[in-house]
Amino acid sequence: MVLKDALTLSYRTVVSYRLRALLILLAMALGVAAVVVLTALGDGARRFVVSQFASLGTNLIIVLPGRAETSGGFPGALVGQTPRDLTLDDAASLATLRGVMRYAPLNVGASEISAGGRLREVTVLGSTAELIPIRNMKFAQGRFTAGSGPNPAEIVLGSALARELFPAGDAMGQRLRLGDRRFRVTGVLASQGESMGFNTDEIAVIPIDHAQSLLNTQSLFRILIEAQSRSMIEPVKAAIRSTLTVRHDGEEDVTVITQDAVLSTFDRIFRALTFAVSGIAAISLAVAGILVMNVMLVAVSQRTAEIGLLKALGATRQDIKRLFLLETLWLALAGAGVGIALGYAGSLGLRLAYPQLPAYPPAWASLAAIATAILTGIAASLLPASRAARLNPVLALSKR
Repeated sequence: MVLKDALTLSYRTVVSYRLRALLILLAMALGVAAVVVLTALGDGARRFVVSQFASLGTNLIIVLPGRAETSGGFPGALVGQTPRDLTLDDAASLATLRGVMRYAPLNVGASEISAGGRLREVTVLGSTAELIPIRNMKFAQGRFTAGSGPNPAEIVLGSALARELFPAGDAMGQRLRLGDRRFRVTGVLASQGESMGFNTDEIAVIPIDHAQSLLNTQSLFRILIEAQSRSMIEPVKAAIRSTLTVRHDGEEDVTVITQDAVLSTFDRIFRALTFAVSGIAAISLAVAGILVMNVMLVAVSQRTAEIGLLKALGATRQDIKRLFLLETLWLALAGAGVGIALGYAGSLGLRLAYPQLPAYPPAWASLAAIATAILTGIAASLLPASRAARLNPVLALSKR
């Protein structure tokens, strides 16, 4: 039997058993769709986290007080010790290091803000003007010099906060109260949305000296440093450790992390997660394979006379095997096609429901799902095909 005849006969057989074909196609399609949607979800989560960290800045180095050990905390905490504070002098000492483009000391706190009879609590960032370029923030209006001077001090508002406090859109130059102090609005940030769970549209940025006075602290929450280039990140990181160790009486009591290191860690975690959920989804294809095997075994008993007639007309064992394998291949291809369509539709649904999540199915997942569906179908049809090929034509025809 030539291949063209085998393809035609197997296709007609598939079409003639519509209910059986529909069950197998549905099982295959659901398995492929599950793989596509879950990999889109996993890879979308990975891209989202990576983009969030990338939005923090370029060539970013973050200095934290306290030395992080493998236990995940500061080792002296168990005996009542606390990490040494980071100070403005510590931050200033890092400005002259080779490879440092800019730095920004940072304090974070919360305080009440009021203007025009409107009152609410707001997240306050205290820093210098360098915070804006380091964090890739943009101004919609005004600027932030963060210079020390007489009150009222300057304040920069997030876009949503500015609209809430000044609905008429006249925030620039207005005076407001933050805590027990008065400030003058000198800038409004462009809308940026959430970044690592931190909504920059609802923050207030004030000079670092005013923030420390407002929050009643002399220590820093973080020091943000931007290296001149990617190649300078590691040398700058080493220089920061060395400089602060000397300043802190020989104690290496700070943690220095790099943006690349955090990105790499999260990238590995989410890639592993994506492969894991892909494997779980692929189990549904194995279940579909079992269904294929059961249905095809039943088909052998139902088509005994047909198989006997084909053998009587000269079909060989290989021809019979080929017919059964081609039938399964038709079903697997159709199921994979429908599954890919369902998977992409499901991924689109995820993106519409969660616009911030780039849930696009990776190409390798789609190809792997199709290949797995085809291989699963063929593997599941081997036993029924072999059983059909071994039928005695005389006995098979006698059951007509």
